[in-house]
Amino acid sequence: MAKFLFVLSRGLEDPTRATRCMQLAHIARQEGHEVSIFLVDDGVVFAKKGMAENVVAPTGDEMNTYMDFLVQGKVPFYV
Repeated sequence: MAKFLFVLSRGLEDPTRATRCMQLAHIARQEGHEVSIFLVDDGVVFAKKGMAENVVAPTGDEMNTYMDFLVQGKVPFYV
């Protein structure tokens, strides 16, 4: 098992990169790795509950799906 720290500095203006960060964290956690997420710069917007609800990447990936999984899995978020 490895440890991963994901740093998200993108916010609502860049749904593709923001969603991709959460997707990769989701995959790492599903694989059984220890995951932490650090929100900085524009990424701190996602520290507020509900802000990820309407964030969808052009690929159709919904950020809220990944965030819900990570929160339910007690992945620590640092701001």
